[in-house]
Amino acid sequence: MSIWEALIPILALVGMLFYNVYFAFGDDALSGSNQFILLLGAAVAAIVGFFNKVSYKQMMEEIAKNVKSTTGALLILLMVGSLAGTWLISGIIPTMIYYGLQILNPTIFLAACVIICAIISIATGSSWTTSATVGIALIGIGDTLGISLGMTAGAVISGAYFGDKMSPLSDTTNLAPAMAGGELFSHIKYMTYTTVPTVIVTLIVFIIIGLTIDTSGTPEIDQQLQAINSAFTISPWLFIVPIIVIGLIIKKTPPLIALLAGTLLGGIAAIIAQPEIVTAIAGSDSLNFNSAYVGVMKAMTVDTAVETSSKELNDLFTAGGMSGMLGTIWLIVCAMVFGGVMDAIGALARISKALLSLFDSVFGLFASTVASCLALNLTASDQYLAIVVPGRMYAKAFKDKGLAPENLSRTLEDSGTVTSVLVPWNTCGAYQSGVLGVPVVDYFFFAIFNWLSPFTTLLFAAFKIKIKQLKDS
Repeated sequence: MSIWEALIPILALVGMLFYNVYFAFGDDALSGSNQFILLLGAAVAAIVGFFNKVSYKQMMEEIAKNVKSTTGALLILLMVGSLAGTWLISGIIPTMIYYGLQILNPTIFLAACVIICAIISIATGSSWTTSATVGIALIGIGDTLGISLGMTAGAVISGAYFGDKMSPLSDTTNLAPAMAGGELFSHIKYMTYTTVPTVIVTLIVFIIIGLTIDTSGTPEIDQQLQAINSAFTISPWLFIVPIIVIGLIIKKTPPLIALLAGTLLGGIAAIIAQPEIVTAIAGSDSLNFNSAYVGVMKAMTVDTAVETSSKELNDLFTAGGMSGMLGTIWLIVCAMVFGGVMDAIGALARISKALLSLFDSVFGLFASTVASCLALNLTASDQYLAIVVPGRMYAKAFKDKGLAPENLSRTLEDSGTVTSVLVPWNTCGAYQSGVLGVPVVDYFFFAIFNWLSPFTTLLFAAFKIKIKQLKDS
């Protein structure tokens, strides 16, 4: 197969995605149309395969192999959805937000924005939700203090994306190791090597900026704190549940078991700490065994929302349960179909070989992965596809170089997830600028964590810092 034949499905996929996002569905493209376009891309790849004497049976066998390889990731996603539901109704997530909001200080306001948004994004697993709720509030507070909207937006986005990357509840954090063939908690642990230094540099820069600019007034957060306090029973005792889960992870408990334990403990905590919320979700008048069972089960499986007196916070206190993860699962399955056909016809191997001939070193492999992620963010306009397509393209190349899948999954996140918000026509850039009311060009420079992350991962690759090797069986 020639390199041009191998590129036909990729070019067709990018072209279809471009039309789908720009002219047809816009931000709604992730609701299903992008997933179907991955299947259309697979059909184009299959046609190329037929011309190269690859049988339908071979393609289906490779698809089945690919989908099977993601079984663990799909189950983890379902469990993550259920955990998010029970941690919401138990008050664990609201408690994290409640204490996070109290670290505001005018002098270190920008650095505090990073920390607050990081805490909330880790708790919720969503940078989008964080920006659309607490982010908007922080933009307003920063404006009253006389701080540039671009600075505040950059700090909000930096913290939100750091938390999103480090949260096991995040769909992109689950997607990256699924594409690379790695494991969730190992991926998160390996990401800390590049992510933590990057966020520390970000905080230092914002502290310096905060010390050199004039601020006036004090941030008003009493309304938000009161809204949380009136809707939930806030207690530091609720931190026992996440501490137990973290302990299980440190003890190298399998992810499914750790998440299941966190989900069940969250359900028990909800019954003890928030009986009124459990009863309301169950649609019952009193708490008994049946209403407790129904309330917790609903939180685990379907959409759940807890209303507060603050409209800004209401979107934050929603969870989709297992059903909320079905869109990401759908995306993974369709990506595996596309990747399976591309593997079967030899296209991914041919493209990887061509790229590696340009960059034969280990650093070159990392650099080409970063470049591919950035190119997909610019052309396909979607962070998920900037993870999915390079993930399938480079999985075998990293393995052939003797590199563990954590190297690839970390690079996908460092260059695919975080840079999407820096592209105005990307779904992430359009969403964040629209929600925060700040153009991308205004916050681009101050989204320090986001544009610094790809440089950090390349720096680690250049000096061979924490480059994990595959272990001999």
